[in-house]
Amino acid sequence: MANLGEEKKEKLKLYSYWRSSCAHRVRIALSLKGLEYDYIPVNLLKGEQSDPDFKKINPMGTVPALVDGDVVISDSLAIVMYLDEKYPEPPLLPPDLHKRAVNFQAASIVLSGIQPHQNLGVIKFIEEKINSEEKTAWVTNAITKGFTALEKLLVSCAGKHATGDEVYLADLFLAPQIYGAINRYQINMEPYPTLAKCYESYKDLPAFQNAAPEKQPDAPASTS
Repeated sequence: MANLGEEKKEKLKLYSYWRSSCAHRVRIALSLKGLEYDYIPVNLLKGEQSDPDFKKINPMGTVPALVDGDVVISDSLAIVMYLDEKYPEPPLLPPDLHKRAVNFQAASIVLSGIQPHQNLGVIKFIEEKINSEEKTAWVTNAITKGFTALEKLLVSCAGKHATGDEVYLADLFLAPQIYGAINRYQINMEPYPTLAKCYESYKDLPAFQNAAPEKQPDAPASTS
C-alpha cells in the first residue's frame, strides 16, 4: 500500500489493435511482467491510426504505442526492450550469448522478413493495384519463406519453447506471427514442426492466453 502523501504512480497506457501482431507481442511482454496498463484501442480498419491526435503520439500512425508517464515509445521491439530493462523479471533474454543472438535473429526475421509484407497498408495496396489473389500469394510467400528460415534456425536449440524451456524474446515474436498465419492466412504448419511445437506450448501459458487477440476489449464479439 502506498504511503500517505506518496504520489500515485501513473498506469502504463498501450495503444493497440486487437488483431495487430506487433501490438500482440507487446501485450505478451506486459502480461509476462505482470504489469497493469490501460488499453486504448486504435481501429486500423476505420483509419483511426491517421487521426491527428494519435499521430501526436506516434507520427508513423501505427500501433502499438506505449506511454509511460512522459516516455512515449512507438515501436514494438523498442517497447519490449524498454520493458525488459525497466522491469527485468522475468528476463526476456537468456544469459547464454549464442542463445541471446538466436533470439534477436528470430525476432528480426519476424520483424523485418515477414510482418512488413503482411502489413495492412501493403496488402491493401497490392489488392487495389493488382487483385486479391496476388495479395494472398504475396503474404503466403513471405510467411513460408520466413517460417522456413525460422524452422532451420530453431530446430537445434528449441526446448519447450523457441530457445529452451524458458520464454524469451523469440517466443514473443513467434506466437503472434504463427497465430496470424494460421487464423488469417490458413498456413499449414506441418512443414514447420519446431514452430508448431512451440506454438502449442504457448497455449498453456496464462501470459500468452491473456494477450490473445480474441481476449482484447476491441475484438469483435464473434472472435471471443
